[in-house]
Amino acid sequence: MTIIRRIGILTGGGDVSGLNSVIKSVVYKATHMGAEVIGIRRGWEGLTHMRIGPEMDENYIVPLDRTNTRGIDRTGGTVLHTSRTNPQKIKAANLPAHLSERERKTYDRGDGTFDLTPVVHRNVEALGLDHLIVIGGDDTLSFAHVLDSAGVPLMGIPKTMDNDVQGTEYCIGFSTAITRAKELVTRQRTTLGSHERVGVFRIFGRDAGFTALYTAWVTSARCVLPEVEFDLDRLIQILVDDRDRNPSRYAFVIASEGAVWKGRTVGEFGEADAYGHRKKTDIGQAIAEEFHRRTGIETLNSDLTYDLRSGEADALDQMVAMTFANLAMDLIRDGVHGRLIAVQDGKYTHAPMPDPKLGPRKVDVANLYSIDRFRPNYSDKLGAPLFLSAVRTTN
Repeated sequence: MTIIRRIGILTGGGDVSGLNSVIKSVVYKATHMGAEVIGIRRGWEGLTHMRIGPEMDENYIVPLDRTNTRGIDRTGGTVLHTSRTNPQKIKAANLPAHLSERERKTYDRGDGTFDLTPVVHRNVEALGLDHLIVIGGDDTLSFAHVLDSAGVPLMGIPKTMDNDVQGTEYCIGFSTAITRAKELVTRQRTTLGSHERVGVFRIFGRDAGFTALYTAWVTSARCVLPEVEFDLDRLIQILVDDRDRNPSRYAFVIASEGAVWKGRTVGEFGEADAYGHRKKTDIGQAIAEEFHRRTGIETLNSDLTYDLRSGEADALDQMVAMTFANLAMDLIRDGVHGRLIAVQDGKYTHAPMPDPKLGPRKVDVANLYSIDRFRPNYSDKLGAPLFLSAVRTTN
């Protein structure tokens, strides 16, 4: 058993349901192990912007114990707050005010951004952390991979309702997102039917279509994904046929935000975030407007995105979050570091930290999706893992 005295924990990127369950479970297990837990607020910003001094910087550092985490698992979001900070690419306007001029020159990348990785190393050491637990998606974990490669003892826990982190079949937040989407779509069916409309539901999924695919799965809907171009003429034909056959005279499609319209470029807008992502033009609105223009049928474009990540976790996400946290603490106790807590082949395990060069995990279109029918493939699932898209086992 490795002696661990102080553990740091942070949440980065977008919030999802289940994060507080991880935080609470880490604290409770750490208390049992005789270890202290330090919460790092606002993700990686906490470790780039905190002030080092005799007392902890309350803006970014908060001691966690069984008392102040007792009820946090009953709410959504993250009590530690979050940000999309990338320590390797901090813009000049976002640099810590207390950074010296000499440090600014040292960390200047020459492209208008600054690499504060050395600052993160210094602050981890100053906090006296024996281990760091990082809860995040591809972007947050990409910097965790950098620290892991540099020898910082850490553990990764995957969270994203896109469910697209490499090395795991499941990420915290995914089940709640699908549960929320099913509820919202089911409620809006009454409006679609009352007005005999065709609905287009936009859903998160910039690079991978898991959320749209599984929402379509549980609502018996059509869907379009980032992994394969969709033919709008064919989609319109199918939706019109669906509407004509439905006694309530409505139909609908689930659209990933990153869905690719064949023969048309759906643009991006706004300033890129710290990881180079810009907002996608609303593909749902584009489909709805073009559908109405070509058919004259009234459409309803509904953006479900932020509703899916809010509120308390469903039972599955809470169970997985608690289990992931305890698995991470078991590995830390045993002296293991540099691993991602994961699900593979439907079983809990751990894997190497995701290599950012691999990019997001993608939907297995050949096995899970009917391109011609814009539908999930429901057949031939005997022996498939619970979340259907198996991950290659890694050591």
